[in-house]
Amino acid sequence: MVELLGALFVSAFLAATILPFSSEAALLAVLNFNVNPLYALIVASLGNVLAITCNYFLGYFFSHKVSSSKSSMKAKKLFEKYGLYSLFLTPLPIIGDPLTIIAGIFRINFAKFFLISATLRILRYILIIFLYNQVR
Repeated sequence: MVELLGALFVSAFLAATILPFSSEAALLAVLNFNVNPLYALIVASLGNVLAITCNYFLGYFFSHKVSSSKSSMKAKKLFEKYGLYSLFLTPLPIIGDPLTIIAGIFRINFAKFFLISATLRILRYILIIFLYNQVR
């Protein structure tokens, strides 16, 4: 069981980077091995939340590398206006993970970032486990 949970942690972490991984598939696979759903939820959540935190701080610390071109300034203005709302899209595939980096680049308040992004990602796992149990 420890190996399965370790693999789930790594998968959940990698899935929250820009690498093409599916932590949802890994979560379902672990659940198929009759691992306690609460353990699976905790491990997947920890991996995923740790990764989005790393993404945020990567963006934060490399924000000085963002150019001051017209398009960058326009993007910054848009993100200042709608950035907090865009965090509600962070659990979505493809666009969600880059948004966690962009949130750091444009220095969205970390507490707000963490509260919104982490909560939604954990809720996504809860929903997957709930649906899995309904189908099973």
